[in-house]
Amino acid sequence: MSKSANLGFPRIGGDRELKRALEAFWAGKTRARDLEATGAVLRRAHWARQKNAGLDIIPCGDFSFYDQMLDMITTLGAVPARYRGEGLDAPFARYFAMARGTAGLPAMEMTKWFDTNYHYIVPELSPDLTFSFADSRIVDEFTEAKAQGFDARPVIIGPITFLRLAKVKAGDEGALDYLDRLLPVYAEILAALQAAGASWVQVDEPAFCLDLGDDWLAAATKAYGALAGAAPNIMLATYFGSVADKLPALLTLPVAGLHLDIVRAPEQLDGALDLWPRGKTLSLGVVDGRNIWRTDLSAALKLAAKARSVVGSEFLEVAPSCSLLHVPVDLNVEEALDAEIRPWLAFAQQKLDEVVVLAGAADEGREAYAPAFHDADDAVAERRASRRVHSPVVAARLANERLDGRAPRAEREEAQAAKLGLPAYPTTTIGSFPQTQAVRQARATYRKGVISDAQYDEFLRAETEKAIRFQEDVELDVLVHGEFERNDMVEYFGELLEGFIFTKKAWVQSYGSRCVKPPIIFGDVSRPVPMTVKWSAYAQSLTSRPVKGMLTGPVTILQWSFVRDDQPREATCRQIAYAIHDEVRDLEAAGIGIIQIDEPALREGLPLRQADWQRYLDWAVDCFRISACAAGAATQIHTHMCYAEFEDILPSIAALDADVISIEASRSGMELLGVFREFDYGNEIGLGVYDIHSPRCPEAGELREKVAAAATVLKPEQLWVNPDCGLKTRAWDEVKPALSAMVSAAKSLRSESSR
Repeated sequence: MSKSANLGFPRIGGDRELKRALEAFWAGKTRARDLEATGAVLRRAHWARQKNAGLDIIPCGDFSFYDQMLDMITTLGAVPARYRGEGLDAPFARYFAMARGTAGLPAMEMTKWFDTNYHYIVPELSPDLTFSFADSRIVDEFTEAKAQGFDARPVIIGPITFLRLAKVKAGDEGALDYLDRLLPVYAEILAALQAAGASWVQVDEPAFCLDLGDDWLAAATKAYGALAGAAPNIMLATYFGSVADKLPALLTLPVAGLHLDIVRAPEQLDGALDLWPRGKTLSLGVVDGRNIWRTDLSAALKLAAKARSVVGSEFLEVAPSCSLLHVPVDLNVEEALDAEIRPWLAFAQQKLDEVVVLAGAADEGREAYAPAFHDADDAVAERRASRRVHSPVVAARLANERLDGRAPRAEREEAQAAKLGLPAYPTTTIGSFPQTQAVRQARATYRKGVISDAQYDEFLRAETEKAIRFQEDVELDVLVHGEFERNDMVEYFGELLEGFIFTKKAWVQSYGSRCVKPPIIFGDVSRPVPMTVKWSAYAQSLTSRPVKGMLTGPVTILQWSFVRDDQPREATCRQIAYAIHDEVRDLEAAGIGIIQIDEPALREGLPLRQADWQRYLDWAVDCFRISACAAGAATQIHTHMCYAEFEDILPSIAALDADVISIEASRSGMELLGVFREFDYGNEIGLGVYDIHSPRCPEAGELREKVAAAATVLKPEQLWVNPDCGLKTRAWDEVKPALSAMVSAAKSLRSESSR
């Protein structure tokens, strides 16, 4: 019989239980045993959900207290030397020091997991690294599941993906040179799982969807040749793209099964079936693990039936395309959702039901599951026919309106210098200030109708004025209004745009305890009213210093939303770009002389294959320029990109033609400076000189050294000084000394340069 399988379940909890437990532990309000207890409760609940849904194969080891790559680092003993000292021996101390830093240690680098909005901790490779089976958590969780009656399949990150995503921090060796040292530890882990009773292990290798040279494929052959004999049956899981070009190599690996993402790359199925070896299990990813639209069960069943006819029912697993980590937990808790749109949606719980139905129907026929297929067919048809999805007004604007570009850079530079009169090494922040308990409580009571519009406005005015006075006291050069009216940098805008709907509890983990509630773009996008002018203009009225208008860019709004899948993503992005264009125009008219259009998600939208990059970059850059071209020459346009490795797309970053781009330069150890030695970037750059995700407060001398180092690569007149991201997650008592140190560093450099 065909089996139903899952690759991973959301770990944060249906009501963000893990988030609250983590933050209580970090604040010293609870102990390690309390955090462990929360983890155990969540794991059991998630296994039970999947078993009760009728799933045949349930994952374990997909739970994490912070990040699955960080878990693999600790499991493999790949802990950088700076975290191996004394004082980090308490439970979780070393683990969270690596993730978040401490008062004396910076955190490890963090970046985006392939082309998702999930962040992972980047492994570090250096000659002093010694691998060992140092953490038995994966075996412990399998044993835990087994003891509770769940026949679970352990999940680990594979050696090729681990090395492909790692960074060599020292020495002359490349990442693949570490393979021989790594494989014995993987073999030990797999043997321990087999000894514990595991008959299968899911080994995640999404890196196979990337461009990999012959050396990496040879490494894969070597790795799995070495591991297969000492391991349970291996389900090699590829996802996020196509492995069609690697199928001849992958299908000869001595693994018992291969998972293919048929949602992202449906074209690879026919080629795979043509080559499929007898007796190898195919895990067919036909339910979208990254988006929230209901599956077209009729179309998916055709794919499952085709696969079954080739591989046989005993060798077919029906599954989501990837782990369900990237979608909310349960649609059933969303009681207030739009009645027309609700039937179009499926969250993790509903996707489990879809997987079970498809696996059963592959063997028994759709008639055995007629109600489910009938409901799905109706939902798909109603969505296609809905008049709310397509706007003739939006279509006409995009078809007929032609926008002029901005003035040349030299003209803008002169006009902005005359208007703004900023000092050397100008200081600013990225936008948000602490979202305190008082701010969150005021927003919640306002949304519940407990306080009036006027009362909420009065509260926001007071918070905004406090933020302006604080920034004046710290002596920042360019201020921000603090964003106290905003819940999230994408959700806030989506709530004011047509074509979006919102949920109440559809949280998705971004990293650690950080959760987002992505908007759902169901139809054409337009801006009915100004979105940010009121609070930016109010803040500017309070000070003689320039205040930045803060906007989220079209690509980031697209990437950080659940996007409609009935038209190309490019078309939706252009609609958003025109809406942001209108906001830029209105901010400038209201007297805002600096406007920041954040695009932290620009790089994560890159297709996994480099051959497809340029087409994406062309339309992504074009959408940013559509947004920005509403500004005149004297209005300075900023953008911000955090935790994104964009050294290989610098020509496209330059093509954005933002007057100032702010980058992360702290957590990665100022690595991007090396890129600017090779690339002649002419516009200005804001250095993110301290890590806002760490509780560690930097010293002025340390920050000064970072900026001074940058000034040896870039011209001093190009440099701005700022944090690496917004400050909403920090406390005011952390923000003040950090910003004071940052301003002190900038003043020191100004003083030196004026001598």
